[in-house]
Amino acid sequence: MSDNLSPDQPGGRQPERRPRRRRLRWLFLGLDAWVDSSLFRSGAGLRESYERFSTFMDRFHVAGWRRALTELASEVATLGTVGAVLMLALASSAMRETSDNDWLKKSDLAVTFLDRYGNEIGTRGIRHNDSIPLDQFPDHLIKAVLATEDRRFYEHFGVDISGTLRALVTNARAGGVVQGGSTITQQLAKNLFLSNERTIERKINEAFLSLWLEARLTKNEILKLYLDRAYMGGGAFGVDAAAHYYFNKSVRDVNLAEAAMLAGLFKAPSKYSPSANLPAARARANVVLDNLVDTGFMTEGQVFGARRNPATPVDRRDDRAPNYYLDWAFEQMKKLVATFPKSMNERVFVVRTALDMNLQREAETEVENELRQFGPSYHASQSAVVLMETDGAVRAMVGGRDYGASQFNRATDSMRQPGSSFKPYVYATALEHGLTPNSIVVDAPICLGNWCPHNYGGGYRGAMTLIMALTHSINTVAVRLSVTVGDGNAKLGRARIIKTARDMGITTPLPDTPSLPIGADAVTLLEHVGAYATFPNLGMVVKPHAILEVRTGSGDLVWRYDRDGPKPHRALPVHVASDMIKMMNSVVENGTARRARLDGIAASGKTGTTNAYRDAWFMGYTGNYVCGVWVGNDDYSPTNRMTGGSLPAMIWHNIMTYAHQGIELKPLPGIPAPTRKLPEMAESRHRSSEGPPPRPAMLTKRGAEVLITIERLMDEAQHNLAKNAPASGQRQRGASLGDTNPLMSELEGAATIHGAGN
Repeated sequence: MSDNLSPDQPGGRQPERRPRRRRLRWLFLGLDAWVDSSLFRSGAGLRESYERFSTFMDRFHVAGWRRALTELASEVATLGTVGAVLMLALASSAMRETSDNDWLKKSDLAVTFLDRYGNEIGTRGIRHNDSIPLDQFPDHLIKAVLATEDRRFYEHFGVDISGTLRALVTNARAGGVVQGGSTITQQLAKNLFLSNERTIERKINEAFLSLWLEARLTKNEILKLYLDRAYMGGGAFGVDAAAHYYFNKSVRDVNLAEAAMLAGLFKAPSKYSPSANLPAARARANVVLDNLVDTGFMTEGQVFGARRNPATPVDRRDDRAPNYYLDWAFEQMKKLVATFPKSMNERVFVVRTALDMNLQREAETEVENELRQFGPSYHASQSAVVLMETDGAVRAMVGGRDYGASQFNRATDSMRQPGSSFKPYVYATALEHGLTPNSIVVDAPICLGNWCPHNYGGGYRGAMTLIMALTHSINTVAVRLSVTVGDGNAKLGRARIIKTARDMGITTPLPDTPSLPIGADAVTLLEHVGAYATFPNLGMVVKPHAILEVRTGSGDLVWRYDRDGPKPHRALPVHVASDMIKMMNSVVENGTARRARLDGIAASGKTGTTNAYRDAWFMGYTGNYVCGVWVGNDDYSPTNRMTGGSLPAMIWHNIMTYAHQGIELKPLPGIPAPTRKLPEMAESRHRSSEGPPPRPAMLTKRGAEVLITIERLMDEAQHNLAKNAPASGQRQRGASLGDTNPLMSELEGAATIHGAGN
């Protein structure tokens, strides 16, 4: 019989598979039963657990007023948790400000500034060395400050909730801000860590930092820091510096009337400065006296004498301190100190600057005289000037007409459109890309998209050379060049122009707009002047700087610009810079800047005028100096058709004429010296009683260099004396000083008093 029977045939193997299917069926049925029973038992267990939990919680069941309190506590806990998380998120920004372990020393530099000849010209900064302890401050001064700035200072925790609410109500009733809600701690937090911007973020950070200060410092330490760090106007920080500046005495010696005037400065030092507005300062002092009586710190009888005999500040009208320059130099010094080794704990420095006080006074006088004479007719009220050597050393800076009225430095901080004075960057880019001063360009209509520039005065001149286009400041040619240098792509061309400006020292944002080639993007005067120095330096970039030398209070040399400062680097090829000098000289001799021509001195430059005549510029240079002048209005209101070739060029001419008196004239590369002679009127004008005297004679530049060399040798000798034993040190001293004998003989010839050395 065969063994290969089909399963469907009788005698097959089908019966053997049925037990296996039956076993699988029972297996799945058992699994299903297990799942069902497990779910049932789980549900029963959960119900039983819930019933036990409910029974347990019934013990805590409250009703009536207790339930209301319980619900309220629950909501408070929930909202408190959410609030705590939110507060932590908001506080993170404020806490980042305190990440520096040296936060207490951020602003405690004490710097004495000298001019380039070593004469003291002013001080900046404060000392955090408890030179005047809090218990030596007059009691009436402290009471005046507390009564005016923070009556509940010793009661609150850094933020005065009730005082803030009271200020909000008072301001709401008055329809404006008449009362502040910031505490002394909040104001100190702002001075130490924050800026003066009026934003919600700043106020939130201020509040958190106040709490942080209160946790780390005592109330007296906070008050002492506040009295030492607050800005009091006139370039003075702290009440002691303000007492010296306004009353020529220590804060220990101020009387009640003077203390009231000082306490009134905290709110608005510029507005209530007695040197700028004595009536306003005295009115504010009367408010302080009222506060003393209102708070009960003093009686009316005690303040009566101060009312009858108000404080009289020292007359500072003849104090010609170069405050704009000092503010800028102090900012540079703070950045420089941040680069010093962390092991240096010195906070008192003596800094020699590049300032020439004669040039500074002349620049200030010229700005004031020209604006007083021509400002009303041009509807121009402000001006700024920067004058520097071609190596970047700034010799004079005017940040505005009156530092007492406004401490805003228009030379370093004001962003204004340069107008056509931006065009040299465009032309330099064109020369880099193969054009020459004699290349032919076409003055004809051009449109980029829906923007079509027009020339000043209208009309078009047709074909002309590149040098003629710059001489007459043709707008359409500048725009056409932006297309040319981009090989037909205007956007690429503008990118290359921006790169040129960046390479030459322009750091402010330059948005890519079609009008960029004709100066629509704002720059600062200081960096504009610094960038122009690239031309007389034949393509080498220098950095505008105030600081030449830094010493500690004990006289040790710490830093020197020629040794430690940034070195010049190339931004333009020599032939490009040389061609630009020739083209810009044509602007002065034959073009829009003829009023800037200097008798007997080769000069190059460029005028600039913006839309609606809001800004007028003249930027120019000689072989000795680079100078820039801006004239306009702080509120951006238009002038009366003032161009860069008018008032700015006139101011530039007068300042530069004075600056070149009696010095060795350096040639402007590629430009022959004019045959015109320097007239006597430039000197006789300054012999008048209205202006400063003629520029005094100084050491020649070679003589000054010899003196500096001697000074350095003596520094080295002194350093060696400190390192060696007394006996060997004496021998070293003789050897070191003996080395200067050849220099002394050279000095006799080099230091002849015949001119003001560069």
